[in-house]
Amino acid sequence: MFDTTKKIGILGGGQLGKMLCLAAAEWDFKTYILDASADYPAGAVSTGFVTGDFNNYDDVMRFGQDMDVLTIEIEHVNTVALHALVAAGKAVHPSPVALDIIKDKGLQKDFYQQHGIPTAPYRLYEDEKQLRKAVQSGERTLPFVQKSRTAGYDGRGVAVIRNEDDLDSKLLPGPCVAEDMIEMQAEIAVIAARSPSNEVSVFPAVEMDFHPEANLVEWLVCPARISPLVEAEAEALAERVIRAYDLCGLLAVEMFLDKEGNLLVNEVAPRPHNSGHHTIDSASTSQYQQHLRAICDMPLGATTQLQPAVMVNLLGEPGHSGPVQYAGAAECLHLEGVHIHLYGKAETRPYRKMGHVTVCAETLEDAIKKAKMVKAKLKVLSKPSV
Repeated sequence: MFDTTKKIGILGGGQLGKMLCLAAAEWDFKTYILDASADYPAGAVSTGFVTGDFNNYDDVMRFGQDMDVLTIEIEHVNTVALHALVAAGKAVHPSPVALDIIKDKGLQKDFYQQHGIPTAPYRLYEDEKQLRKAVQSGERTLPFVQKSRTAGYDGRGVAVIRNEDDLDSKLLPGPCVAEDMIEMQAEIAVIAARSPSNEVSVFPAVEMDFHPEANLVEWLVCPARISPLVEAEAEALAERVIRAYDLCGLLAVEMFLDKEGNLLVNEVAPRPHNSGHHTIDSASTSQYQQHLRAICDMPLGATTQLQPAVMVNLLGEPGHSGPVQYAGAAECLHLEGVHIHLYGKAETRPYRKMGHVTVCAETLEDAIKKAKMVKAKLKVLSKPSV
């Protein structure tokens, strides 16, 4: 039965929650958000908004008890409460068992090793002091990538340590993972979906390009510029990973393609993801609708890429903080195939995600050309003070 009265609870009211609510509204599904303020992006488009803290046990319990299905838009939530809700018979996707692993990058890496899933060589360290001693003793050689085990998000919690100076200026405090630096051909992502009925579907791989300062995806292209064989291997690896986690909903699987042509899992996100934004405009089924299909145990949608696409993240410009304004939007809207998505955040700051643009075209080359024009014209600025 297609039940439009089912209450879908979402922990988190940011842009991912907003776009999930918009997808749900197409089917008249009822969505409810738990977050700190109804001024957040999802507040204007959800059926209901509950003010609270998704890291607080009591807030999550009260919220979840009133929902038919509970899901997330950010993995850093109170999983103790989610375990209790599952024990009480509530449907929670992704499962708190998987979330407990995924939100700790050390446990994530151990999980891949235990399940024979290829990943970059790594070691875990109690803190930055132990890591520094490992470098000094020669146990850990430069360069390497350091990742905080918890709370990393949107480029935070990752440091590339190339030399001795970086050890003094960039080393992150607290428990961490240190990974070997991989010589890459490309960094790609595949979004997989799985339902409680064990149906699995994957989207075509995307190729990501990162901002050198913010460590955020600056833009991505789909289809990825990889061989059909590597594409098939990436999709198979993503399916293998989501099945290993026994996870329902979406799982974005980020991968390195190294110089020898090997695929290595970097990390995963158990929710709609930046690498799937383009599916709203360029795929048979958007990642947001696919997530709803999966968590509600409905048939998964086709993942066919209808047109080549480039997605450009709209990041706050350096030197701009305060009430937001967008320069160049009108010129970009003159271009065919340009789709602008603004998240509704009132305040901008340097490198804050404020929206994205998907550019669709008959060929990937045309989409890239237009995307470069959009990137040059459309700027996220702050309004000048009066």
